[in-house]
Amino acid sequence: MLAVHTDDLIYIERHESDVPWLKIFTHESRKEFSECTPEEKHAIWDALDVIEKLMLEYYEPAKINIASFGNMLPHVHWHIMARFKDDSHFPEPMWGATQRESTLSLPAFEPFVELLRKRLV
Repeated sequence: MLAVHTDDLIYIERHESDVPWLKIFTHESRKEFSECTPEEKHAIWDALDVIEKLMLEYYEPAKINIASFGNMLPHVHWHIMARFKDDSHFPEPMWGATQRESTLSLPAFEPFVELLRKRLV
């Protein structure tokens, strides 16, 4: 995993995938979102908002997927994925059956991360 951002309440990692995919975690291990402090909840929602808007602007995807499961890892976290009609799973979820070989040609991830870090300050 590539660390993208960290502050006192949350951290953000990249999930290796053929689509741009980030995950937001709380530093404190919380099983459910309802267990988060109000400050953690605000930090998560603010980061989700910034990430979604920047993914839309930078990657121009067909759709943004946002999910929180935590079944395998019982530590509250959120997945944010930019989805494209020619990604490997579209229109299925990224956890679903592969539909095709990915033919994506996307802008580089590192400039996206630099923009994201500036907007999360």
